[in-house]
Amino acid sequence: MKLTHLVVAATISLTFGMSVNAADRGKAYVSNQDGGVSVIDLNTMTSTTNIDVKAEGPRGLAVSDDGKILIVATRENGSISIVDTATNEVLKQIPVGKNPEFVRVRGNFAYVSYEPSSKGGPPPAPGSAAANAAAKEDADDNEPARIGIVDLKLGKKVREIIGGPETEGIEFSKDGKQLVITNEADNTVTVHSLKTGKLLKTIKTHEYGDRPRGVKASPDGKTYVVTLEYGNKFMVMDKNFKVLRTVDTGVTPYGIAYDRKGERIYVAANKAKTLEVYDAKTYAKVKDITTANRCWHFSFTPDDKEILLACGKSDAVLVIDVEKLEVTQKIEDKKMPWGLVTYPKSMGSLDTAIK
Repeated sequence: MKLTHLVVAATISLTFGMSVNAADRGKAYVSNQDGGVSVIDLNTMTSTTNIDVKAEGPRGLAVSDDGKILIVATRENGSISIVDTATNEVLKQIPVGKNPEFVRVRGNFAYVSYEPSSKGGPPPAPGSAAANAAAKEDADDNEPARIGIVDLKLGKKVREIIGGPETEGIEFSKDGKQLVITNEADNTVTVHSLKTGKLLKTIKTHEYGDRPRGVKASPDGKTYVVTLEYGNKFMVMDKNFKVLRTVDTGVTPYGIAYDRKGERIYVAANKAKTLEVYDAKTYAKVKDITTANRCWHFSFTPDDKEILLACGKSDAVLVIDVEKLEVTQKIEDKKMPWGLVTYPKSMGSLDTAIK
């Protein structure tokens, strides 16, 4: 073969290789409460492997900004597992505190909610005798939840922020100066200085609805939305945390997220078995998408073409076409999936895309 032919062939091969690489849609990581963390190849929408995180009860999870490590909250041993995403091996387990649940990453730090006073299991219905007894017991001896801050370079917890009882969701302000958390047991949203941990503001939700769970900032940072599980609503606040309105949802909403452009809001309504879509300007409902049992957390794919929804009691991840707003596939080899994130990082109830 002539030299010119070799050059042309090499060029074609290089170009083809680059185009294949450019088309790579990435991976999704799914925490399974009755298993490890499963990995989904987003090119084929199939599970490729299961990561043993060396502890039971994985729930919250997050990917570092460079995608090199996966951080997984392992509830049963009060730690987070640090996983090398190249090898899927656990590099280290870092003690955090009792019942770690929600994980967010910002820069070189992981923020992990944990609940020293949590007794586990679903809470009693508001106003019931069991709920009143639990409230009295909590008032007598209720240690507040905390956000453990882990330095990922040092590999240890370096400080903590005190939240309310049973802290649930975690969100950052757009400028990175504030941490916003939902506290389901005392029906509050609290705002803290990210630098010092100081409590800056408390928003009580009871008059709008009980058990705040999911919390998300809009892409432009001008609004926050919070799901109220026992209010069957989500609450809308401005950037100064003034409550602007509530929006009715299906029964027991939990995970919530904006799309990348901030045009729509998506809500996973657990007992309604729907993923609900709303216009982010008018708050009018666009569509209810029928889902499955106990669907809590979800993420867009990095190319924004599909949504993956973890449905715990259906042992499945649903794939939803964003344009059609229809379920197109069910990945059924899961073991009570709890949360789901992707890399490259994308919009979802547990993470936010890096622009």
